[in-house]
Amino acid sequence: MVEQFFPLTQSIEPESIGPLILLSGPICCGKTSLLFQFAINCALDSSSEVVFICNKGKLESKPPFLSEAIDPSSDVFERIQMKYVEDYEDIKKYFSAFHLHVRFPSAVIIDDFGGFFNDRYCQQKYGNARGRDLAMVRTLSLCQDAVSHANRKLQPHKSCTILLSDLQQGDSPQLLFIYRRLIKCFFTIEGNQGDGSGSYKLKKNKSILGCGEGSRVAKYNIALQYLVLEDIIEE
Repeated sequence: MVEQFFPLTQSIEPESIGPLILLSGPICCGKTSLLFQFAINCALDSSSEVVFICNKGKLESKPPFLSEAIDPSSDVFERIQMKYVEDYEDIKKYFSAFHLHVRFPSAVIIDDFGGFFNDRYCQQKYGNARGRDLAMVRTLSLCQDAVSHANRKLQPHKSCTILLSDLQQGDSPQLLFIYRRLIKCFFTIEGNQGDGSGSYKLKKNKSILGCGEGSRVAKYNIALQYLVLEDIIEE
């Protein structure tokens, strides 16, 4: 549900959008802002904490835009654990020890997932021209195993969701052929940074999985450095 990425007026169960999710969009379209609002919603809706994984330098240079309705001093931020990593090896280490958690988070969010995979490093590590693809598939498999284990322990009363973001090429994620192997829930962002309006559309992209039904589309704006939900329509 696109509503999960904006300030909620009603509770939405995480199971309704899947345990492993990808949000993709063009550069500077507010992906990090949407991820952070998703984290806030999960933290508000659960007694469990949320883990937000990202590169510290990138986050500090381009911090997320919050909704005006969000109080920066709110206690909810205490339930969002920031985990700073440098590359995919750090992500693998985190998920390799995921089963050791005494309490599982309600969500693990990874900003700019594809950006953690350096092409040259991956080629050297795997001795293969497609080393980056191999590294991504193996890391995604580890993510899937981790969230499956957590949900076996948590259900039926709670659940864990892993949400990733990545760049988009055209109307689809940049590395769609990799993501489609393990992810069944895709959200895509449409819009053009160059038009200066700051307006974008977020939708659950069913066509990626060969399903053409209509879906709800959220129109939002980040021009004033706030995350503003303008409208939700049916397409």
